[in-house]
Formats: sequence, structure tokens, C-alpha cells
Amino acid sequence: MAEHQVQVGRIYDEPRSGDGARVLVDRLWPRGVSKERAALHEWCKDVAPSPELRTWYAHDPAKFDEFARRYRAELAQPPAAEAFAALQELVRQGPVILLTAAKRADISEATVLVDLLRS
Repeated sequence: MAEHQVQVGRIYDEPRSGDGARVLVDRLWPRGVSKERAALHEWCKDVAPSPELRTWYAHDPAKFDEFARRYRAELAQPPAAEAFAALQELVRQGPVILLTAAKRADISEATVLVDLLRS
């Protein structure tokens, strides 16, 4: 898959014309964002990390590598595996931006997903 077809963004950023399908990959709805403003194609909760993994990780940069390893293992299990397969199909159809509410998108689940979708 071409790298330009899938990217990471923050849900709080304004939608752009080149975003393609906008997919929220967080389990929880972001505070202060209306569904209209989000302009989502889909909210893919099942691909998000488990509450236990998210709580353990707490977006600590020092834990990112271990988080990514554990998260990849979760993505191999249902229902996350099915949700990931649906994301793969969406990327095949055209550009996709995976959105997160994380302050640092570069150490979020969206970044792990993009890496997997590009491989």
C-alpha cells in the first residue's frame, strides 16, 4: 500500500480536503468534539487497544515500544483482528486518515496501525 494512502492525525485538527476517509481509532469519544465537527467516515472502536493496555501505557514515551508489541498481539485476536481487516480494506479503496485524541499522535495506537497498514 502506498504510504500516502494512510496517515495519522488528531481528531482536534480541522478536516482537510485531502484527508480521505476519516476514521477515529480511539475506544472513547474525544471530549469537546461534536460528531458533526469530527466529520468521520467511521468510528472503529474495536481496533483500539484494550482498556487494560491503554491504562498501563498511559502514553508514557518510555513504554511505547512495549506498548506497540502488546498492541500488535491484541490486533491478532478477535474482535480487533476483524476491525483491522476492515481498515485494510478501507485503505485499499483510497486515502485514509486514522484519528486519535492523543496529545502525541506519534506515540499513539494510530501510529502503530499506520505502520502495520503500510507493511
